[in-house]
Amino acid sequence: MAKKGYIGLLLLVFCTMWPALAQIRQNAFTITDDQMVLYLDLKLKKADIDSLLRIADIKGVTVDNLLRGNFNQLQKDGWTISHMADNKLMLLKPLNELAANAQMRPFLITSNMVMHDKQPGYPDDDIKFGINSFLRQNVHELPSGVTRFFLPSNLKAKKVLVSGNFNSWSTSKGVMIKTDSGWIYDIKLSAGEYLYKFVVNGRWISDAGNLLKEDDGFDDHNSVYFKYNYTFRLKAFPRASRVMLAGSFNNWNANQIVMMPVKGEWVRPMYLHEGSHIYRFLVDGKWTKDPSNPNTQTDAAGNINSVLNIGEPGVFKLNGFANAKSVIVSGSFNKWNTSELHLHRSGSQWVLPYALPAGNYGYKFIVDGRWMTDPANGNYMEEDGQTNSFLAVKANHTFTLKGYNNAKQVRLSGTFNDWNEPGWAMVRHGDTWTISVYLAPGKALYKFIVDGNWIIDPGNKLWEQNQFNTGNSVLWMER
Repeated sequence: MAKKGYIGLLLLVFCTMWPALAQIRQNAFTITDDQMVLYLDLKLKKADIDSLLRIADIKGVTVDNLLRGNFNQLQKDGWTISHMADNKLMLLKPLNELAANAQMRPFLITSNMVMHDKQPGYPDDDIKFGINSFLRQNVHELPSGVTRFFLPSNLKAKKVLVSGNFNSWSTSKGVMIKTDSGWIYDIKLSAGEYLYKFVVNGRWISDAGNLLKEDDGFDDHNSVYFKYNYTFRLKAFPRASRVMLAGSFNNWNANQIVMMPVKGEWVRPMYLHEGSHIYRFLVDGKWTKDPSNPNTQTDAAGNINSVLNIGEPGVFKLNGFANAKSVIVSGSFNKWNTSELHLHRSGSQWVLPYALPAGNYGYKFIVDGRWMTDPANGNYMEEDGQTNSFLAVKANHTFTLKGYNNAKQVRLSGTFNDWNEPGWAMVRHGDTWTISVYLAPGKALYKFIVDGNWIIDPGNKLWEQNQFNTGNSVLWMER
C-alpha cells in the first residue's frame, strides 16, 4: 500500500506541474516543495546538458549515456524518467531522497543561468550601484557590522528560515529565532547585492516590505538587498533646497539619486561596484565637484569631475617619454574613451592609479595622439583587427603550456573570450608558456593555439568532444 501511495503522489505532483513545465522550451532544473525536477532537451548542446547535470549534482551519468537511452545510473540514484515528445526528458526525484543538508533553490534554473547564478555579494557588471527601497525595512545593519533579517508576525509558524544566495539557497541554514513580534536572523555579509526569500513552514515568500525585487524565473520574484559600502557626503551648501548625485555609475542621470539632508550636510549611502567612478553633485540646478575629494578629472567638455576608487586601485605605468606633453590610457574598461584617463608625470614614469573590477581587459596608451601598446606587458589580445595590451584584474587562474620551445607564438582561446582568434598571447618563461586570467565561476572550454595549430591542454585530463571531433579542454571554476 505504501508503494502504491507513493506512486500516486508522484503522478499527482507530475500532473500538477505539467501545465507550467509544458511551456518550458529549454533545459531547466527546479526544486519545488517536495521534489526536484530536471527537464532536458536532448537536441541542445552537450555543454548545456552537462551543466544542468552538474547543477543537479548528478554524478556518474554522461551526456552520451542519455543520448543512447542508458538511464541505469539515474534510476539507481532514485530518479524517475519520463519520456516526452520531441526528444525531451523529464527527470523527477522526491526530496526525501536527498541528504539531510539539502541545498534547495526556490526558483527555476535554465541553461541561460546569467540572471540567477550570481555569486553572493557580486552582482553582474551591469549593476554599478544599488540603493535599497523599503515600504517597511525588514533588513537592518547592526552597529556590530552584522546584517539582521526580520520577518514580522507569523508567530504561529513552527519553523521560519531566510534563504538566499548568501547561503546557497539552503533550507537547513538560515534558521530564524522567534521573538515577541516576529522572527530574526543575523549574518555577516560583505558589501554587494543579495537575493533572498523567507521560508515559513516550508512555504517560500518574498519580503512584503521590500520594493526591490527580481524575477525568480518561476512566476514569482526574489527580494533584493544591497549591503552598502560607501556614503557620499556634501558638507557645503547647508541652505540648498535640493541636491542630486550623478556619475558614471548611473549614466549621469541627474534625476535618479537624491541626497538627503542630515545634521547640516547632504548624504547618500549606497552600494558601489568595484572600480573607478567619476561624479558630481547638482545643487539647486548647478553642477559642482566634491569639495572634500582632491581627486579630480577633466572631461572633454572641460568639466571638472570628482574621482572615486572603490576597491584596491591598480596603477597604469609608462616608462620614459620625458618630452611627451600628454599620455592617456584607453581601454575596454572605459569604452575606449580617448580623453578621460590622463596619466601624470612622476619621476621617469607616467602613472595613473585606477581601480577596476575583476575581469579581462584590452588597453593602449595614447602618447601625444599616437596609439601604442604597453611596452612592459608581453600579454596582448586582438580585437576588431587591432592589437591591444591584455590586462587581467584579480586573475584567479594561470594557464600553462610546457614544452614547445621552438614555437614562435602560443595563444589561448576559449569560451571566456568567445573563442577569439587568434586568441590571447601567452608569454614564455623558460620552457613554459603562461598567461594569468580572470575566469567567472562555472565551466570553461579552451584550447591553445601553437603557431596557428589548435591543441587541447596536454596537462589537463579533463576534455570533451566538440563538433569538429578535435576536442576541447574543460576547466571548472568553483565559487
